[in-house]
Amino acid sequence: MAKVVDATGEPIPTSSVLMSSAKHIEIKCMSENVEFLKCKKKDPNPEKCLDKGRQATRCALGVLKDLYQRCKDPMEAYVGCMYYYTNEFDLCRKEQQAFEKACPLD
Repeated sequence: MAKVVDATGEPIPTSSVLMSSAKHIEIKCMSENVEFLKCKKKDPNPEKCLDKGRQATRCALGVLKDLYQRCKDPMEAYVGCMYYYTNEFDLCRKEQQAFEKACPLD
């Protein structure tokens, strides 16, 4: 089974964790992600946007940690399904619905 957090409680951002939480991250981290993309568009030098990238990453990890604390069991079930079925949403709709009911999109 895929792990959502490590032994210290910090999120492990695997593809199944990120795919399962993508809608939440999109909503809660929109401003950080937009600022990062604006920076990258303005300056192709990756070094210039490191701070904006850190902010976007920090936001996403915070969302993952919050979701895990609020919706541990449904999140683990959804992430486990996504891991097992190689991130095929169609095969995990039941788990997705339970996760989104436990942790609704705001």
